[in-house]
Formats: sequence, structure tokens, C-alpha cells
Amino acid sequence: MEIVDKINHFLVEEFEADPSLIKPEANLKETLDLDSLDYIDMVVVIESNLGIKVDPDDFVDMVTFQDFYDYVAKRLHSKEPA
Repeated sequence: MEIVDKINHFLVEEFEADPSLIKPEANLKETLDLDSLDYIDMVVVIESNLGIKVDPDDFVDMVTFQDFYDYVAKRLHSKEPA
């Protein structure tokens, strides 16, 4: 499964997101209706689904889904274990 598909799948499952709204240029926070606690949940979901360590502060600079995909791809490439 391609990484973007895997990410989108768990976003739909965990955050009850509408799959048709998840597009690379869409605003991550607005589309998923995230608050500060949701970001913590997202960290847990990413770590458990992808096996990478994530710092919640890293989400500060993420605006779009593409930013999020790029971040995850970079973390997977560096392979810092969770």
C-alpha cells in the first residue's frame, strides 16, 4: 500500500474524515476539524500505524495534507524508531 493511501486510510478510520475531502492541497486542521487534543491522538495513531516517532510540535508548521505526507515520508526515510 502506498504511504499516502495508508495515511489517508487511518485518517478516515481514526478521525472519521470524509475521504473525498482529503486532498494534498486541502487544509489538514480544517478538513479533519482538529483541536490540540486531536494532534496528540494523531501522534499516537502515526506511531502505532507507521512505527515512527513523532513530536507533536512538528505539526505547528503543517498546513496541508501534502505537508503531512512529506513529513511522514521524511520520517520513514530517516527510520527513527518509535
